[in-house]
Parts: sequence; C-alpha cells; structure tokens
Amino acid sequence: MEFRWLKQDSAAEAIVVFGGWAVGPEVFWHLDGLQDILFASGYTGLDADLPDLSGYEQVSLLAWSFGVASYSHWQQGRPDPFHRKAAVNGSLKPVNRGAGIPPAVFRRTVETLSLDSYQQFLDRVFGAPQEAEALDVEARRAELLAVERRGDAPQMRFDRVWISSGDKIFPPANLARAWAGQNVSHLEAPHAPFDRFAQWEELF
Repeated sequence: MEFRWLKQDSAAEAIVVFGGWAVGPEVFWHLDGLQDILFASGYTGLDADLPDLSGYEQVSLLAWSFGVASYSHWQQGRPDPFHRKAAVNGSLKPVNRGAGIPPAVFRRTVETLSLDSYQQFLDRVFGAPQEAEALDVEARRAELLAVERRGDAPQMRFDRVWISSGDKIFPPANLARAWAGQNVSHLEAPHAPFDRFAQWEELF
C-alpha cells in the first residue's frame, strides 16, 4: 500500500482517498475543489502510515470499493484523523454472500484473472467499454488474495454511504444489507459513479 499526493496546494482541507482495486486515480481527476488530495492504493499490505496531516483544519476520508474494507482494517490501532467519512460502493464485508461480493464470484475472478478478464472487469466497473489497460496479473491476484484473507473489516460508521443501482461488482442488494441503518444515498450509476459528480464536496 502507498499514499501519494494527487494535489497539494497547502489547502485548509485534505481528502484522503482509499481507491479501488486495479483502478487508478484517473476516475477522480475531473473532480474540482480547493482540497488537497492524497490517494491510497495497493492493498496487499496495509503497513503504510499517513504523512503528517496535522496542519489541515479538516481531513476527510473517501473510500471506494475494496478501499472501504481496506481502510477499516488499516485504521485499527492507529489514531483516527478524519473529521468525516464517505463510503462509495463498498462493504466492510468485502467477500460475503449477503453483504459483499459473493465468494463464488470472487473466487472465479481470482482464478481466471488475465488481461482479457481484467478488461471485462473494467467494462463492468464503468458500465461501458474501456480502452485496453496494462495489468501485472500476479501482483493484482496477490492483492485480491490479501483482501480475501483479511476477511470482514471491523464495524465502523460512515457519515455518508453511496450505493449505485447499476453496480455490477458489488450487488446493490448486498450493499443495502451491509449498510442498513446508516446514512445511505442511492444513485443511478455503475460501480464507478464519479462522473455523476463535479465537486469533491458533493460526495460528502
């Protein structure tokens, strides 16, 4: 796992983004706002620590897809710097028949992972055909296995939870069960819904 700045302009607020599996920060680049943006990716190991964010008036968390459970696992035993948290199309039970990706589907993804299957995955993530992308198959398979091995993440409340009706990665009905009782917002969008937003602030 690594943290890297996408934008750093000495703003009053920082947003830390725990991204999804095998999808880079490009999905967020169109979002506008004054905030500094720190991007986390690569969940094979969760040993990385945040840089010093004590100079910010507010620090917010945006977790997407496998970034939701990975964040919750990462947070355990560390001081919580976040003033508010939003979860997008992810679950604290990432591989779970009723509240995440069904284990049989997940297992098939791991076992058949290839450039071709990854391309199909991207098409489902965005709900439309995508340009071909390179993939380190073994590294990404190891990341999936690490997510599976860590299992359910500790329970945690998010200030806002987004569920897309057109999500073809996490079944929307499973996400609705996973987040029952929390502040859920629904939107008509695929697994990656960020083109429905113009500003970072809209996600919170």
